[in-house]
Amino acid sequence: MTPLAKLLEAALFAAPRPIAMEALAALDVESSPAAVAAALDELREHYDVDGHGVELVEQGGGWQVLTRAEFAEAIERAQVAVRPQRLSAAALETLAIIAYRQPIGRAEIEEIRGVAVGSVLKSLHERGLIDIVGRSEGIGRPLLYGTTSQFLEQFALRHLEELPRADELAIALRGAGNTAVVPE
Repeated sequence: MTPLAKLLEAALFAAPRPIAMEALAALDVESSPAAVAAALDELREHYDVDGHGVELVEQGGGWQVLTRAEFAEAIERAQVAVRPQRLSAAALETLAIIAYRQPIGRAEIEEIRGVAVGSVLKSLHERGLIDIVGRSEGIGRPLLYGTTSQFLEQFALRHLEELPRADELAIALRGAGNTAVVPE
């Protein structure tokens, strides 16, 4: 492996969250973005070809070294990994509305859900899954919410375009016998 690939590997190993390409490039200011990308490809290939138990994954707006999926069950059974807290059904529903309709205000979310969402928004914000992304031009200039890079990371997405489309969700929910309303 090249010295740059080794440097990136060390940084990725030490990081608890995905590291953005810009931050990786800052590790060695003399390396070009193309050299950093080549070193990441080298590192990914190293993990794949040599059959390592970890892989290099692009998600959450950056790069991260993660355990391979085939070992996840054994690691969970041994309770080695730190598991993120589960989200309630209300939190997941609210998060889905925000993800698909962002930027969106509290009143719009409450209109869609039919219930107050203040405490759910607070919980999602404290977990770093949503953030205030601006203010509406409406009366009182209410806050607008959007998802964060931590949301992308927790759901193993590189970007929001990887969210399932509404028609894909409808098909999946019909197949599961669920009659839930799918956001459009």
